[in-house]
Amino acid sequence: VQLVESGGGLVQAGGSVTLSCTVSGFSFDDGAIGWFRQAQGKEREAIASISVGVGSTYYSAAVKGRFTIYSDNAKKTVYLQMNSLKPGDTALYTCGASITVAAAYMLESGGRGMDWWGKGTQVTVSS
Repeated sequence: VQLVESGGGLVQAGGSVTLSCTVSGFSFDDGAIGWFRQAQGKEREAIASISVGVGSTYYSAAVKGRFTIYSDNAKKTVYLQMNSLKPGDTALYTCGASITVAAAYMLESGGRGMDWWGKGTQVTVSS
């Protein structure tokens, strides 16, 4: 299984960026995908997840209302659209996949138990 993130970069506060997580070798419709971030010096934080086959989505309080997670099942890609970005959103953003951890539990678990991880893409929000 491979997960490849893309779309990160430098963006001004208040701006938007969309991250992509393309998955291969994974039973896309049977699993769950989550987006996580880790700022320098801080612990990893789960921010959004999606049960791909069902389409159920979940968000952390820090991003709810600003970020949207969605999938294109034909492209086996999960996106994270991030709006109204703040400097505090600066982090390495990583996607994880699992067929054992439900999407609803990913936020609570903080990513523990995930089966596969991508390498991440950096998002830097300037003030």
